Amino acid sequence: MKALHVITGLGVGGAEQQLRLLLRHLPVDCDVVTLTNPGAVADGLRADGVRVVHLGMGGNRDLAALPRLVRVIRDGGYDLVHTHLYRACVYGRLAARLAGVEAVVATEHSLGASQLEGRPLGVGVRALYLATERLGRATVAVSATVADRLERWGVPAPRIEVVPNGIDLARFRFDPVLRHRTRQRLGLPEGAYVVGGVGRLTPGKRFDVLVHALAGLPDDHRLMLVGGGPEEQALRRTAHEAGVADRVLFTGERPCLPDDTPGPGLPSLLCAMDVLASPSPEEAFGLAIVEALASGLPVRYASCPAVEDLPPRTAPAARQVTGGAHAFARALAEVRAAGPAPRTAPDAAHHYDITRSAARLMDVYTRAVSPASPPSPQKVTAP
Repeated sequence: MKALHVITGLGVGGAEQQLRLLLRHLPVDCDVVTLTNPGAVADGLRADGVRVVHLGMGGNRDLAALPRLVRVIRDGGYDLVHTHLYRACVYGRLAARLAGVEAVVATEHSLGASQLEGRPLGVGVRALYLATERLGRATVAVSATVADRLERWGVPAPRIEVVPNGIDLARFRFDPVLRHRTRQRLGLPEGAYVVGGVGRLTPGKRFDVLVHALAGLPDDHRLMLVGGGPEEQALRRTAHEAGVADRVLFTGERPCLPDDTPGPGLPSLLCAMDVLASPSPEEAFGLAIVEALASGLPVRYASCPAVEDLPPRTAPAARQVTGGAHAFARALAEVRAAGPAPRTAPDAAHHYDITRSAARLMDVYTRAVSPASPPSPQKVTAP
């Protein structure tokens, strides 16, 4: 089987890094097209030996990108096209059908209760999504919560497949030597209690809640924000106004796969933390939380389908926090008061091993390319 993955961009983000990890475990010949931003993950994919094509799309309404994508698909002779993220799903599904490929699968990585990849779930976004969804054979939800949202949104239940995000457990295993080395490298004071936040620095992640929570915690607490994004300068101002600027560390984007950029990668930074906090109210999965659990960290979160979809006993160190900065400050203080626990991965982390996710996705692929697959409700012919 030969497959083409079409994704909106390849900067350091959860969906982008998940794609790279999956390609390492799928027994399929895969190429990748990125519509925009061939960033750090594109470099990593090429280092892995994956062919990456940058389509050079100028914006959401760059319709000239569609025939270019059709040509790439036709020339590649692909058996299946797999799309990721909203813009790539809209253009990729249409291009695949125009190129004569009927086995089209899409993964929905970021559907929240009221937003999709940061954009409000308006009538236009929904209509375009549902119109192009009919051109595929299956839509993959990264959690049962996302599957329920897709069905309520109008995607027929038989077309929805749940394939959770996966992690490389071995890479996130806690290492006390790495913890000491990373904390020294970051210049963290001896005995500092490090609260971590991981994700894109965007308003929806609500990292400002953690900055304000830090102001209510003792001076030996530090906040480490791992990620980059448009909200960084606003968060720095917030930290300054709250009087904690000297206790907030911004690491920038850090890959979770082999360290392709200077400085410690995400697994090393998780080793250096004492607790992970996630104040985002609308997560589609909660990948950073699962990675933190794999590193043996206690976690306090506002929303995490990856944990909420499993029995509570599978992640005993993960607790939901309801409320804002004061609630998170109180919860974090309680974690510290409880004292350190062994840094071992709970059952929840093992549940999301990448090999299991890759095997489930292969089942989806097999059904999509099977001649027995039912025809799509809508056929598209090239002009």
